[in-house]
This record gives sequence, C-alpha cells and structure tokens, in this order.
Amino acid sequence: MTSTTPLRELLWAWFSIGFQSFGGGTATLTMIRRKAVEEHHWLTAQEFTNYWGICQIAPGINLVGITILIGWKVAAARGAILALLGLLLPSVTITIALTAGYTAIRDLPIVQAASRGIIPATCGLGLLLVWRMASPLVELSRSESSASLALSMLTLAGCALLVGVLHAPVIAVLWGAGAVVALAAWARANVAKVQP
Repeated sequence: MTSTTPLRELLWAWFSIGFQSFGGGTATLTMIRRKAVEEHHWLTAQEFTNYWGICQIAPGINLVGITILIGWKVAAARGAILALLGLLLPSVTITIALTAGYTAIRDLPIVQAASRGIIPATCGLGLLLVWRMASPLVELSRSESSASLALSMLTLAGCALLVGVLHAPVIAVLWGAGAVVALAAWARANVAKVQP
C-alpha cells in the first residue's frame, strides 16, 4: 500500500461498492473495476483482467475472491480484511432488507415492469465489462504477434461456443484454455530459442 492510500480510504471505497452493488455480479464487477483501475489506480487494466482470470479458475464466489486479491495488493492482510468487510457489510444488510420487503410487493404490476427493465440494463453492463476486460488481452496479443492475436481470438470464440452451444463444463473449458495457451507460449519460446 502506498503512503497516500490510508486504510480508511480503502475501506470507504469498498463500502461504497457494497452499498451500490445492485444488479448482480456483472454490475458489481464493473464498479470494482472502476474503483480499482480508473479511480484509485491500485491495478492496471491488465492486472485486473489477470486477477479476474485467477478468480475464474478458483472455487468459490468470484467477487469475494477479487475483493480479497485487490485488498491484499493494496494493504496486505489488513487490506484484504477491510476490502471484504467493506464489500459484504452493506450489501448483505441491504439484501436481507430487500428480500424481506420484496415478498410483499413482488406481484404488483409496477414491480414486474421494473424487473423487466433491470435485466436489459445488466446485460448492457455485461457487454461493457466484456469489452473492457478483453481489450487489454487483445492489445497484449497484438503486440506479441499475429499468431498470438489469432490464438486469443480463437480462444475467446471457442470457449464461448464450447460452453454456450456444446454445454461443456465451465471448469474444463477454463483449465483447457489455460493449458492450450500455455502450451502455445511454451512452443513459441522453444522456437525462438532455436532460431538464430
């Protein structure tokens, strides 16, 4: 943690995310990225994408995982604890209150209409998040070589097809994609060694 980032600032940043974390995981991840990358510069865009990748191959709740990783990077164990506390305390409290209240009003036409409006909004946030998270990876691949860029694009499309069309297990696709790209990097490094 830098000397200009007090623990109070870290806690408040995560508390504000937890207080506003409506709209599901995609909306919350968008807010986390905005705070960590754009506002506080705790991570670069590439680091954020890498952290999210780590969370994808680990069991458990991904948002909790990325919260702990970012908190740890900013202020070690105290940062991880404060980030997690800041994220969960307001969101869990609000969720309990809203769930209790929703049961009384869920059948009202205006509530049903509002629900139908929220779904496209969260889908739009999801598309924005996909673009922002894929862009650093595509740029890195482009800077490496056209073969690396092609492999990245094939991995993006192939994983979507495997899960979306063929219903392959997500964990198998994630680990398989990691293995394929790692093998490609290993092969590229070996070819570079033998070339003069």
